[in-house]
Amino acid sequence: MEKMFCLGIMLGALGGALLVANSYKMRSFVKKSQAEFVDKMNEMMDEKLGCKEGDCPEKSDTEKKKK
Repeated sequence: MEKMFCLGIMLGALGGALLVANSYKMRSFVKKSQAEFVDKMNEMMDEKLGCKEGDCPEKSDTEKKKK
């Protein structure tokens, strides 16, 4: 069962790579999606780093609710 699952994942990845390699629209879509993902991840990491430094808006909201 695990071998078939891994084989399916590999075939799906290979098929997706072939589709992207042969289509300009798909290549541009993948690049755009990757850029958006990286931007969102950077925003999330900036927020988490800000929380560690004590500049966390989420903490201040929860503290206001407690008071």
